[in-house]
Amino acid sequence: MPYRFARWAGCACALLTLAGCGGAVRVDPPVPEPSVAAACGTLVERLPATLDGAERVESVPASPYVAVWGSGEIALRCGVPRPANMAPTDRVPVFDDVAWFSAPSLPTLFTSVGRQAYVEVTISRTHAPEAVLIALAAPIKAALPQTG
Repeated sequence: MPYRFARWAGCACALLTLAGCGGAVRVDPPVPEPSVAAACGTLVERLPATLDGAERVESVPASPYVAVWGSGEIALRCGVPRPANMAPTDRVPVFDDVAWFSAPSLPTLFTSVGRQAYVEVTISRTHAPEAVLIALAAPIKAALPQTG
């Protein structure tokens, strides 16, 4: 239970808007393994300017592995670790050929699985998760090949 709370608290803290930063949103950038860093950079470059009606904004600190839309309503981090609470037997929903893990205790946090890198997406309750995840599928498929 402490891990789940710590992960939720970390994600919530990662999405706090910085006051006085011209709309930039603070997101703690991941440190991807060297083997996936280039693919994560490619993914972030291919992401849309608008996602479920929210415009893409800058993140602080700037990172080639992070994308944010709205005032932190949607945040993506590429190259995160495998979700610790994901079991090999967990069934995950698939949207447009991209599988997403979401722990029941964290209904706004999704992690793509079965790809070259794990991609974590936090979606506020003001957006439809399915719409966001479907919109992210094409760039994820193009930048991150499936694994085993």
